[in-house]
Amino acid sequence: MAWLPIANHWRILRKISKEQIFSVPRLEASQGLRQEKLQKLFDYVHECIVNHQLVDVGEAAFITSLNLLSATLFSVDCAQFNSDSSQELKETIRAMTKVVASFNLVDYFPVLKSIDPQRVMHKSNIYYGQIYSILDNIINQRLRLRAESSEHMEKNDFLEALLDYSQSNPSEFPRDRIKHLLLDLFVGGTDTTTATVEWVMTELIRNPEIMAKARNELWDVVGRNNKVKESDISRLPYLQSVIKETYRYHPTGPLLIPHKAEVDVEINGYIVPKNSQICVNIWAIGRDSNIWSNPDSFDPERFLKREIDIKGQDFDLIPFGSGKRMCPGFPLATRTVPLMVATMIHNFDWKPEKGMKPEEVDIIENFGVALQKAVPLKAIPIKI
Repeated sequence: MAWLPIANHWRILRKISKEQIFSVPRLEASQGLRQEKLQKLFDYVHECIVNHQLVDVGEAAFITSLNLLSATLFSVDCAQFNSDSSQELKETIRAMTKVVASFNLVDYFPVLKSIDPQRVMHKSNIYYGQIYSILDNIINQRLRLRAESSEHMEKNDFLEALLDYSQSNPSEFPRDRIKHLLLDLFVGGTDTTTATVEWVMTELIRNPEIMAKARNELWDVVGRNNKVKESDISRLPYLQSVIKETYRYHPTGPLLIPHKAEVDVEINGYIVPKNSQICVNIWAIGRDSNIWSNPDSFDPERFLKREIDIKGQDFDLIPFGSGKRMCPGFPLATRTVPLMVATMIHNFDWKPEKGMKPEEVDIIENFGVALQKAVPLKAIPIKI
């Protein structure tokens, strides 16, 4: 979906995504599924405390975000904590995004396409094939279930809606398009959410006083013994400020998705020729001292003093893009990221690995389609 021009096929995909998964009624109906996955995250962290184990925060965030998404899309869990297969799936998705972001000579010298000198296409075919195999199995199982029982109770998930739409519009939306759309949502949603949560937790561990403020807000608004619900998010301005500051300081899509100029256009005296590919460097915008005071400091307080949203209207902060090509998963991301962070800090404190001071937790970035931590965050959870 991200690479398609604005035409009929793109409009169909956007419409289906908006109506069948990211609409408010759909998201409200699937709240229970997300609460189950968050409870599993809580239980996993608690188990690590009992067993005196470090938590690989990125790994825990990946498994939770993957299951949050897969439960919504297919009503199944695709990963388990402490599972080798989950680690392999994470590495496959990370490898896919790395290949997409890699420099490829073929883009500049198409005559080399058949040779594939850097083996970029070869690698991408392997990684995409692995994910397509998983999706094929899920689709086949659902089709068998639909065919074998006339009393089949339809699942209230995205896959069921896609199969119904495909059945009614076979030429417009064949099976391959179902698979491609699921791949977009499956990979794109998991990788970016995981990276964001890992960056939030990195900064909270580096700044214990900020973590304490966010936790105290949770205790004041939600209570110490109550579970955080999606309806609570709007009443947690400090937690939202922490996440906004993370979007500014560590944007998971540092260059957004490339755009293309459909006609010659003039912007601030510059002519952008038709068919030019446009990259928006939101990483640089977030570090611009003309826009932000002390841009190299992690300071959530700035968003308590300044009205700014992330819905694509305030161009100083557009982590999900803006306009027609804005990320379709925005409504789900703004629910899942705060809930995952809240689950991890509501009843737990976090310390760096033994022998490390909070300020020594690194923030080295690994640039790609998603901005990942170069060194995975591993930390000590403490029950409070």
